[in-house]
Amino acid sequence: MPPIRLVGSSTADDILTVGLERPWHGDMYHLALSVGWGRFLVAGIGLYMLANAIFAVFYLLQDGSIANARPGSFADAFFFSIQTMATIGYGQMAPGSLYANLIVTVETAFGLILLAVMTGLVFARFSRPTARVLFSRVAVIGPYNGMPTLSFRLANQRRNQILQAEVTATLLRDELTDEGTPIRRFYDLPLARYRTPVFALSFTVMHQIDRESPLYGLTAESLAAMHAELIVTASGIDETIADHVHARTSYLPDEIHWNHRFADVMGWTREGRRVIDYSLFHETVAISGDG
Repeated sequence: MPPIRLVGSSTADDILTVGLERPWHGDMYHLALSVGWGRFLVAGIGLYMLANAIFAVFYLLQDGSIANARPGSFADAFFFSIQTMATIGYGQMAPGSLYANLIVTVETAFGLILLAVMTGLVFARFSRPTARVLFSRVAVIGPYNGMPTLSFRLANQRRNQILQAEVTATLLRDELTDEGTPIRRFYDLPLARYRTPVFALSFTVMHQIDRESPLYGLTAESLAAMHAELIVTASGIDETIADHVHARTSYLPDEIHWNHRFADVMGWTREGRRVIDYSLFHETVAISGDG
């Protein structure tokens, strides 16, 4: 069985939900905020064109409803609808009957509502606080101060600071109860340093694998057999927007490198300035058997 990721960009593809009714129209606001920009723009433009096409059909239901339009011309009715909904009013075509004026009234009101909704959604998408946190592609397990230690690192990709940043790490794995019932259990991993008052550059998060650790006595093979996953979350206050931001990632068993350590990314220039080489951020170094 291929590894299944609970947290990450491929979650929707890895997990199939059955028997849960989730009609798309029941949570339109969340859907509009969560889809990508491409799909959002295509949906918005498509809705706008569809609405104008529908109103064009209504105009064509009565002959002569649009003055100076070609009789039965869908194109003229469609472009008149666009001019009406956008409140352009070039003056060449105009409502030619009471029926047309009623349709124009309804369409104008609909256009104002559509404009307000789309403006609000675009603003909400732009103003939504997001974090640009870079997580290492892999986690490592290796000796640190004589103890096996799980490590991963993260960095702030923006040129600002995240205040009161906190990191959590949770191990998920399959287990059997005493009655033989399979369950998915969560274990919070104690971290050597899980909080920093200012997160501006990068730091490495470590969990010591002692006898109290959920990882004690496990191997890469046993983690894979348990369908284990290490979930990491980071949160804090972005000083620029003064709002709470968060980010998350996860590591599957094949993304945890045993007997490795991270390559050093810190250094100094000849002028005495500190340097962080992010080209080495994801690099690991194998540890020899003698340590």
